[in-house]
Amino acid sequence: MSTTIPSTYKAFRRTTGDLPRTILPSTEHLPHELGPHDVLLKIHAVSLNFRDVGMLHGRYPVDVIERGIPCSDAAAEVAATGSAVKDFTVGDHVSVVFDLNNLGPEDGDDEPPRVLGGDVDGTLAEYAVFEDKYLVQLPRHLSWEEAATIPCAGVTAWTALDGLKAAAPRSALLQGTGGVSLFALLICLAAGIQPIITSSSDKKLEDIRNQLGPDVVRTINYRTVSDQAAEVQRLTNGKGVDFVVNNTGPASIPQDISFLRQRGGLVSLVGFLEGFGGDWQPSAMMALMSKFAKLKGIAVGSKQDYVSLIQFLVDKKVSLAPLVDRVFAFDESPAAFDYLYSGSHVGKVIIKMQQD
Repeated sequence: MSTTIPSTYKAFRRTTGDLPRTILPSTEHLPHELGPHDVLLKIHAVSLNFRDVGMLHGRYPVDVIERGIPCSDAAAEVAATGSAVKDFTVGDHVSVVFDLNNLGPEDGDDEPPRVLGGDVDGTLAEYAVFEDKYLVQLPRHLSWEEAATIPCAGVTAWTALDGLKAAAPRSALLQGTGGVSLFALLICLAAGIQPIITSSSDKKLEDIRNQLGPDVVRTINYRTVSDQAAEVQRLTNGKGVDFVVNNTGPASIPQDISFLRQRGGLVSLVGFLEGFGGDWQPSAMMALMSKFAKLKGIAVGSKQDYVSLIQFLVDKKVSLAPLVDRVFAFDESPAAFDYLYSGSHVGKVIIKMQQD
């Protein structure tokens, strides 16, 4: 397979100045030649995460490079390789790991994160060049749009569920109807774990039930259910859940612990949609002791986690089509960012880069 490689390509970069900021198109230049381990990627689809829009609105808690190319999640085709690249060939479907300094348990423990779309230029571009060690082969049964959801949302969901290492997990509570929650929902269904998903929107919950089946997914509207802990007990026959995937932030942690089973559950803190505060006393954390439970901070995951998730998706033949809420063209990228920030979506917002 041959690919015509241009000398320049289009990307989007963040603006500077007062908040809120936006993204504007930019013309970029490809290197004259690739380094020995470099791989040139032709990007087909990009998936947005809340962090991408949070950076524009002052709602991201980490400093990022000015005028950086946003986004971390992409599905790409190998367009060319350096002379020493052995594991990838032209035409392969690949993606880039989220944190370039987190490749596995023996790698990067003492290194600060180097995250796409934040610390380094990201993937909202027609082309990109990365070293081969940062790449992962994508499942070929997935479309470009589906595969683009994996690097951040997918690996976050996988690690939030502890890579399904728990012995015979039965159920999981997933906060909200964004990408991480819906990806975790699909993992749960493929693994035989009962998902419970929450939202303040009856319509969003109904849309999920209609798409996946009313008997498949259990739902809670946290605005109208006054005692969520009692409802979780009812939905789990008094057992409680094995996992809580917290997308909203620290405010709900004491309640999250109350949802857990009596021994050995896990609350995974993965997001900050509701901010960084919490109106509760430190003594509330003692409930972790009585339940032998864990509270774990999740920063996506490693390349090894990514590979494990992909193997699971291949083995279970998981379709990620239910994740895709809406697809925008590349030149509509600012509108895609606005749509995500509006909170109207259920699942993932995708930007389609190339015409297939």
